[in-house]
Amino acid sequence: MKTSIRMENMRFFAYHGVMPQERVTGNDFIVNIRLSADLSAACRSDDVNDTVSYADVFRLVKEEMEQPSKLLEHVAGRIYRRITSAYPVIDQLEVCVSKLNPPVDGQMDCASVIVGDGRNEG
Repeated sequence: MKTSIRMENMRFFAYHGVMPQERVTGNDFIVNIRLSADLSAACRSDDVNDTVSYADVFRLVKEEMEQPSKLLEHVAGRIYRRITSAYPVIDQLEVCVSKLNPPVDGQMDCASVIVGDGRNEG
């Protein structure tokens, strides 16, 4: 049985950005994860060992967000690879990293990068 898990609006303060000042002052980021896998065993067993633990996925995301990068693409790609490496059962994964109030010459709520194509390939 295919099961989807969504982890929405995980908030982090981190130091990602092309501009040197962004890696000094930091910014607020939101990460959204959507994954799917055959988790039918968990649907029957009620055992966390038979599923993709969102607590563990959150920890992986947090660890990657703590590592400064210039590009959101790089951050999202690292998160994608960490999750698929930790959970080979995942057959679809989408990672969205959004920078709130990006440094542009105008008003913008956020800039986002989404990685994931439905295949477990990183």
